[in-house]
Formats: sequence, C-alpha cells, structure tokens
Amino acid sequence: MDRALVLGGGGPVGIAWEAGLAAGLLAEGVDLARADRTIGTSAGSFVGAHLAAGQPALELYEAQIALSRQDAAERASSNERLPQPDPTPFLALVIRPLEEGETPEMRRVKMGKLALSTKTISEDAFIGRFGQSLRGLSWPKGFVCTTVDALTGAFRLWEERDGVELARAIASSCSVPGIFPPITIKGRRYIDGGARSPTCVDVAAGARRVVTLAVVGAMAREPYLARIAEESKALGDAAQVLITPDEAALGVFGPNLMNVADRAAVARSGYDQGCREAERVGRLWGL
Repeated sequence: MDRALVLGGGGPVGIAWEAGLAAGLLAEGVDLARADRTIGTSAGSFVGAHLAAGQPALELYEAQIALSRQDAAERASSNERLPQPDPTPFLALVIRPLEEGETPEMRRVKMGKLALSTKTISEDAFIGRFGQSLRGLSWPKGFVCTTVDALTGAFRLWEERDGVELARAIASSCSVPGIFPPITIKGRRYIDGGARSPTCVDVAAGARRVVTLAVVGAMAREPYLARIAEESKALGDAAQVLITPDEAALGVFGPNLMNVADRAAVARSGYDQGCREAERVGRLWGL
C-alpha cells in the first residue's frame, strides 16, 4: 500500500472543515482521493466515503455552504430554541484517565452503556441522514470506517467485503454515545469509532505515505494530540503529514464540535488552510 488517508472525527464542525480542506488542497492540485486506502472515523467516515467514491471535493465543500444557508433559514423560521447536542458525558469518558485495573475495552463498554441507555432519535431516522447524500453509491474502493461494539467494547472496521450497507456503516461510525442511537448491524449494536480513538491513525500501518486530518479543537487538545502521536508510532518509517485546525479555523469552530453555528465559515477556514497546506501535502503525496 502506498498512500493512506486518515480522516478523524469531529461532528458537523469536522465534516465542514475536512470538506473545505480537501477542496482547498484540490484547488492547488493535491487530490486526496488518490489514496489507496481511506480510513474514516465518525465525521471522517462521511467525508472519506465521498472522496473515495470519486465525488469532487469542491462539491462536498459547496454542499456545506448550501447547508449553512439552510441552517440559517431554519433558525429564522423557528419560534423556539432547539436544544443543542451535548457531547459532555461522552467526552468525559474519552478524556478521563483509565482507572486502576480498567482497560480501554472496559472504558468503551461504559460508553456503550451510555449510548444504549440514552433516548435518542430512531436508528432509521439517523441512518436516513446519511442515506440521502449516499444514495446510489456502492462501497468505495479502498474505503474503511471504524466502529465499536456497544456491548463488548471491541473495535472493528467496516470494509467492502463485510457486505454492510454504506449508509448504515457510516451511521455506526458517527453514532456519538449519548446523542445518537447505536446502530444495529448483523444483530449487534455499534457506536462511534471515536470511542476508540479520535483518528485511529494506527489503522494505516503498512502504508508508505500517510496524510492525517485530525479535527483537534480547543477542548482536550493536548490529550488528543498525545494519543495521535502514540498511534503514529505504529506507522514505522512511513512518511507522514498531520494536519490539525490552524488558529483561523479554531477561531470559527466554537466550543462544541457537535454544534456548528456557521458551516460556511468553518468550511471556508478549511478551504483556506488547504490552500496553505498544499505544498507540504503535495510533496508527500508525490504530486
């Protein structure tokens, strides 16, 4: 395997930023879709599936701009303030150090219990959010997405040979405990791949060149960066580029990655950063 692209989780904010970043890179001649293997976690599974399927990054970026206008129209027409998703219970389990004798799998079981005990929208409604944009897409070549078994805490990848519907697989990777429902696949329930890691960089082991987009916001920034650095050791001698949101992007992210106040501003910050990162990524990507 030559090129691997790793796209991390980060909620709606992460989707907008990654879409913009991919479009900005492409505008400068660097096409992330040329990856031999695309590894998506949570928000990254959504963006990664579209890129791996051949959808132009500019279309993904423009879709975020259009969604921003839709968001504004919905806010203007609503007479009541809708509750915003609260990722705090999940993030507390992600950030808090393991207790004495507790394994990562045991911690993920706690995340699964949070997911299974929280009343949310239905599975069908959640999967439907992804199905509309993925309609007509077969499983993209080289694409995998991460998820976690809600009962056992076991980590697993969905790939083409598993025979799982693409929208259902991505929904499972995006199912943030405490906000969205665990997704049923082959008789088991699955939660967000971010329960295991915000990026799962180590899954790219074996690739010669790895580009990682990590949606590291202001909250828990140092622990997240430390986790990415530790996982990156599994890549051995592979050439690597890690891109995290720059100061301009962080300035429009807001404190809650599950609540994007202005998708357009986030997407544009990603686009601008992609243009600035193009030379660095292009050297690695061999362009």
